[in-house]
Amino acid sequence: MAVPGDPPNGAPDGTGGGDDDFRSDEFRSDEYRSVVFDEDFVRAARLQEYSAQERMGEHARAVRSRSIWSSGSAPGTSTPGRGARQGMLLVLLIATAFAVAVYLGLRNPYVPPPGGPAQALTSTVVPLAPAAAVPGGLPPELFAKSPAADYRVGAAGITLPAVRRTHHFTDVQVVTALSIAKDYLVQSSLDPDVLAGSATRPVRVLLDPDQLAQFDRSMTSPSGDGRHAVTGWLVRFDPATAVMADSRVRVSGTLAFEEVAQDVLEVTTDHTFVYAVRPATGAPSAADGASLFTVRRELRMRFDRDDLSARRLELASAYVMAGPQNCSADPAGGFRPLLAGAGPTTVGPAASDPYASGHPRRSAGLCGVLAPSATPGAPVSPAP
Repeated sequence: MAVPGDPPNGAPDGTGGGDDDFRSDEFRSDEYRSVVFDEDFVRAARLQEYSAQERMGEHARAVRSRSIWSSGSAPGTSTPGRGARQGMLLVLLIATAFAVAVYLGLRNPYVPPPGGPAQALTSTVVPLAPAAAVPGGLPPELFAKSPAADYRVGAAGITLPAVRRTHHFTDVQVVTALSIAKDYLVQSSLDPDVLAGSATRPVRVLLDPDQLAQFDRSMTSPSGDGRHAVTGWLVRFDPATAVMADSRVRVSGTLAFEEVAQDVLEVTTDHTFVYAVRPATGAPSAADGASLFTVRRELRMRFDRDDLSARRLELASAYVMAGPQNCSADPAGGFRPLLAGAGPTTVGPAASDPYASGHPRRSAGLCGVLAPSATPGAPVSPAP
């Protein structure tokens, strides 16, 4: 007899009836009845979910420590939070900036601003009249019998002094100023084209831009007004009077430097240049008719930091004595030497020696007398 709820043809093959299922469930309950989880076991159990990195390696750290710079802080700990970290960073930044400022202040002292515009050149050019007849001859013989016998030739005679730093200028800046001063002396006193009057650019490029207008006017419209004499800026021979008979100019003198303001360095040059010249109209081969012409130049140059960077200078003053010349000649546009055979003149307040060491004796008048000791053939005195 079929049990209610069974299929019409009875239970399917391989399956038990309802009673069998009930007895099976009851058996399984009896099977797990011996497994008991007491209260202490449950309390001791801890559920921990590992990260992907921790699950990948058996040596990965289960708990990661937090540094002072990590964001946030673990609850219940004293690790500083975001505000504290920002404060520490700010203090560190201020301390670093202060240290850098102190270092830069020690390495690079305060540099004052550059000075004002360059002042105009003031110049005095004094011709020296001969006290005896002007001797002639070959240049080597004339030099050997003159006070310039021991002078050096050309730029070798312009030597730099011992260098030391000043209060506001480094030794490198002092060397730069002295080298610019030497360049100016070479270009304005030794360049053959400048001496012949065919070039001015080698001198012009070394001047402060504020003085260029005055320089250009002096070259185009020379005047003996104390500001626009060509011979105040450079050495030039009147090309209609004399030309160089020997390119080996004899030179001797000194350079000195001084800080006159915290942003101005001054260089003073005092040099004697001795030239062998001949008549401009004579034959180039007639060197036996040469004579000596002496120029004493005392220049005062100023440099600010812009001048040193640009390798230029401000020519503040020039005091020039040159002879033998006729006192009636105007030397503002160029020197007009009295050549070999010219007789002596007696015009002039006092004798002046352009070869004497130390500061030149400044003539109160517009003309001086060339000292006898400066004439070739006289006893040779030691070079200054």
